[in-house]
Amino acid sequence: MSTPELFGDSMLNKATSQPSPLSSRRLFLTGAIGLTLGNLLSGCARQNGQTLSIQVLNGSIPLQVIAEFRKHLKQTSTAGTLEIGLETQLQKLFEALQSWKRSAQTKTPTANPFGWVPLINKPTVVPDLVTLGDYWLDKAIQQGLIQPFNPQHLPGWEQLPQPWQDLVTRTSPTGAGDRVWGMPYRWGSTVIAYRQDIFKEKGLPLPTDWSDLWRSDLRGHISLLDQPREVIGLTLKKLGQSYNTANLNAVPNLKAELAALNRQVKFYSSDAYLQPLLLGDTWLAVGWSTDILPLMQRVQTIAAVVPQSGTALWSDLWVRPATAPSEISALAADWVRFCWQPDIASQLSLLSHAASPMVVTTDPSKLPAALRQNSVLLPAASVQKASEFLKPLDPAAIKQYQATWKSLRQVVAG
Repeated sequence: MSTPELFGDSMLNKATSQPSPLSSRRLFLTGAIGLTLGNLLSGCARQNGQTLSIQVLNGSIPLQVIAEFRKHLKQTSTAGTLEIGLETQLQKLFEALQSWKRSAQTKTPTANPFGWVPLINKPTVVPDLVTLGDYWLDKAIQQGLIQPFNPQHLPGWEQLPQPWQDLVTRTSPTGAGDRVWGMPYRWGSTVIAYRQDIFKEKGLPLPTDWSDLWRSDLRGHISLLDQPREVIGLTLKKLGQSYNTANLNAVPNLKAELAALNRQVKFYSSDAYLQPLLLGDTWLAVGWSTDILPLMQRVQTIAAVVPQSGTALWSDLWVRPATAPSEISALAADWVRFCWQPDIASQLSLLSHAASPMVVTTDPSKLPAALRQNSVLLPAASVQKASEFLKPLDPAAIKQYQATWKSLRQVVAG
C-alpha cells in the first residue's frame, strides 16, 4: 500500500499505517455489520426525495447514530435517501478524491475507486461528503480536490471550539482569503498504554507523562510508533517545546534526549505496537487513542493515560469533493448539523472511541458519566489546552526532521 510523504503537507499519521486487526480505524467491514447497516439505511429512503451520499471511514460513525438520523428524517419534512459507502483507510478516501478530480478533468466516466459493493443502491459517483483526516487537508486544498464550506449555511459552526475552527480554516490557493475547508466531527490523541498488572507486580510507579519513557526501570520494555513526528514530537514536549517546532537545531539537548529514548525502546511499529504489550514483551506502548480505548474494554490488564504535559491531536473531518455540486444540499447540511447535536455528539464520542469536538465545551454535568469520567477519551481541560494538532512543516523543517529521524533509525538498524 502506498503512503503519503512522511514529512510533507500530508505527513503519514495513524490512519495511513498498514491495517491492524486491533485498530478500529482500520477495521474491515463484516457481512453482519453490512447487513445491519443496510437495514438501517433502507429505512431512510423516501420516494421523490433528495439523496445524501457520503463516504465514511469505517467505525467513525456508529450504527446507532445512523439509526438516530433515520428517525430524525422521519420526524422532519425533509424527504431523502441516505447512501453510505465504508472505507477502511483514510488514504483510500484521499485517493478517491484524486480519482474524481482526474475523471472530471478528462471527462471520462468515474469508476468506483474503492472496489466495495455498496450497502444499498449504488451510491452516486461523487458523494456529497467524504471523511478526511486533518493531515490530508492541506494537500487536498493544494491539489484542488475539495471545495470550501460556507459556515453561514451550517448553524452550529459558531459553537465549534476555536481550535477546531482554526484547524479547518486555511488560505485559499486562488487568493480568495481564508476559507473553511472541513467540518470536524471527532478527534483523538496519542496516549501511553501500559500493563497495569506488570506495573503492580513489580511495584513500579504508574506513568503520567512523557518523561516516564526515560525511566531506567522501563529500559528495554517500551514500544513506540514508527513515526518521526510522533517520536520527535513527544521528545520536544518533554523538553517543554512544541510538537510543531520548525528549527530542531535550535533545541538544546534534543539529539541527546532522542538517543537516550532510543536506548529505552525495544520495538518500533505503527501497526503492530500493541501485540508486544498484550504478550508482555513490552510493558508500555505509545499509540493512538482509537486503537487503545477499545482494547482497554476487552483486556482488563491494559490501562492508558494522556500525558499531563500535552500530546498530539488528530481530527476526522467532513469535506466536500471539488466535483460535487457547488451548493451544499439541504440533506448534507442537515447531516453535519445532526452530528454536532449535543446528544448525538455524546453518542458518537462513546461509540466511536473518539470524542466529538462539541463535547469539549459542553457543561460536564450534561455529559454522560461514561464520557465525563473517561480521561483518555476526554482528557482534562488542562491537558487539552497543552495539546496540539500536528501542523504541516515547511521544506527547511522537513529536511531537519528527515535528517534527525534517519540518524536515529540508523542507530536502531545498527
